Amino acid sequence: MVRSQTWVSRTANGVLIGFLALTALLCLAPIWHTLAVSLSDKSAAAAGIVYAWPVKFTWSSYEKLLQDSKFFDAFYVSLKRVALGGIINFALTILMAYPLSKQARQLPGRNVVTWVLVFTMLFNAGLIPWYMTISKLGMLDSIWALVLPGAVPIFNVILLLNFFRGVPKELEESAFVDGAGPWRTLLQIYIPIGLPALATVTLFSIVGHWNSFFDGLILMNHPSNYPLQTYIQQLVVQLNTQSLMTAEEARKLMEISNKTLNAAKIFVSMIPILIVYPFLQRYFIHGIVLGSVKE
Repeated sequence: MVRSQTWVSRTANGVLIGFLALTALLCLAPIWHTLAVSLSDKSAAAAGIVYAWPVKFTWSSYEKLLQDSKFFDAFYVSLKRVALGGIINFALTILMAYPLSKQARQLPGRNVVTWVLVFTMLFNAGLIPWYMTISKLGMLDSIWALVLPGAVPIFNVILLLNFFRGVPKELEESAFVDGAGPWRTLLQIYIPIGLPALATVTLFSIVGHWNSFFDGLILMNHPSNYPLQTYIQQLVVQLNTQSLMTAEEARKLMEISNKTLNAAKIFVSMIPILIVYPFLQRYFIHGIVLGSVKE
């Protein structure tokens, strides 16, 4: 009987591991295929015969992409946006979630403010009022137009608020008995305990700022101020037949197709997130579960 149960348990574990491995491969397959297309010859990519491995391996698409100084300008704009936007989101999310996690007797009107936040998360005034507000504030064509309109991510506030509500009240009470004020309690108790939730909302902010392209397209008047995703969305291979090209330049341009170049753009834009995510991944599920449960 014991052997039978052990065999069934091992079989179930094997099936589960196999299923998870297959799921992981299915998630990685699009990324690997994109890389293969970006490293393939234009004729092979256009014919649709590139699958798991590059066909007629070439670096031409990446060479063309990296030769353009505008690419690095856009990359810098995105890095600056992630840094500024991430810091602002992090600070304002904590400063809003911490007081709202208190009981109603400690913060009168807490429930009203919370419901106002939920309302703004579900409804908005629309694209035109959003644009007009940013324009009237004089933020068009600046980095602040990309980071300030979304300075307070409401979903992150709700997530962190629920997490802070789950912190034992005895910890805060003992800190107050020892003479700690609200700021010291926040910095020395809530933030260290809230690392899983903080890592989760930080990841949301980083991914959101990095992947956003529409606001850059609408709010930036000059292409030099485009963030990377907007630049990639706008980037096309343009051949000026009136310009003089060397034989080497003509050969490289002939090796490039929109399909291979677009694949290179997509893959390059994924690299920073693929680098950051593993460092925050171990906190991700833990923070989501704890932050989504209300008392």
